[in-house]
Amino acid sequence: MIEMGLELTNEEKEMLDGKHGKAARKAMEIITTLGEIYGAKRLIPVSSVQIAGVSYHNLGEAGLEYLDEMAEDGRTKVLTTLNPAGMDLDEWKKHGISEDFAKNQQRVVDAFEKMGVVTTCTCTPYLIGNLPHYGEHIAWAESSAVCFSNSVIGALTNREGGPSALASALTGRTAEYGLHLQENRVAQVRYEVQVDLTSTDDFGLLGHVIGERTGKEIPYIAGVKRATTEELKSFSASVATYGGVAMFHMEGITPNRTSIPDRTEIVTKEDLEKARIQLDDEEADIDFISVGCPHASIKEIGRIAEMLDGKKVTDGKTVWITTAKPTKDLAMKMGYYDKIENAGAFLVADACCAVAPLKGRFHGLMTDSAKACFYARGKNSFKTEIRTVEECIQEAIS
Repeated sequence: MIEMGLELTNEEKEMLDGKHGKAARKAMEIITTLGEIYGAKRLIPVSSVQIAGVSYHNLGEAGLEYLDEMAEDGRTKVLTTLNPAGMDLDEWKKHGISEDFAKNQQRVVDAFEKMGVVTTCTCTPYLIGNLPHYGEHIAWAESSAVCFSNSVIGALTNREGGPSALASALTGRTAEYGLHLQENRVAQVRYEVQVDLTSTDDFGLLGHVIGERTGKEIPYIAGVKRATTEELKSFSASVATYGGVAMFHMEGITPNRTSIPDRTEIVTKEDLEKARIQLDDEEADIDFISVGCPHASIKEIGRIAEMLDGKKVTDGKTVWITTAKPTKDLAMKMGYYDKIENAGAFLVADACCAVAPLKGRFHGLMTDSAKACFYARGKNSFKTEIRTVEECIQEAIS
């Protein structure tokens, strides 16, 4: 039963009563339960959804069974995209993915497609058309995308779980609590960055430092002179991974307004160097180089294509540049795909090194991503090294 404190519209009551189908009813049960737990007074419409929990490697048969059940009569009400899957949905064979895994992964994607989800599998939906505007309420699940959308875009979302994001997709609603309320989006600790940041790995290291110190508080970051979209997505991924941060304010760069906290911490060059030492394993025997965590932009792919043009990847090393399928399609039109693949590297769509079934295939990962280091160690038992993109590509061809 729903508490009187949570007010529902007639349409929402109908969904909860099962008048819009079994999946919509189950979805409303999830959303209203969350609303009760977090003390929401009402549900609010969302304009877009991004769903995590897509790789069969993570879902397994139990997760797939749930999706099949929801797909019987569940249909999306708003634009909905997916997080990365465990493989490139088109070119999985040449990336060493087994037929058994590929078959099961396709079953997962088919279930989402049946519900009307746009089956573009990416952790950077804002780069491929799922782009909310400032002040819009959304329901996203991928931690780096949640942090980016709250902070850089100025949309409003909590970090949804896979089931709650799907529930929002099937109802077009979420409960109004957490970061959907302006009073919960105020900075709690100020950081003064006293180091020049020049590349995506630097921003990843900054995220590592601030994330570990901050926990789940909202940081206000001063002293960053400039930041590209690519650097901000790197920072968002890292600060969310190492601290659970779902939102930050960066002075002169991000659009949200906030009071500036009195409590101030300093971040120095030495702090970043300590973070790099933490992510560098001395005995890392690098046989896997991966760039694109979060998924690479067309700008990054173009740079990498030029670095690899006319070169060859060294025997015994595997190179993945991971991105979204629409970005890969654009890379093909621009000639970037051919330059990358002719060098012996792979431009991999839909998947990433964090969710693909890679355990046991490699020993050491070099990447520009602090987030990729976290998952490579924790899920795949790889040794890691974090370097600039240029250093990663040099390692691949030297």
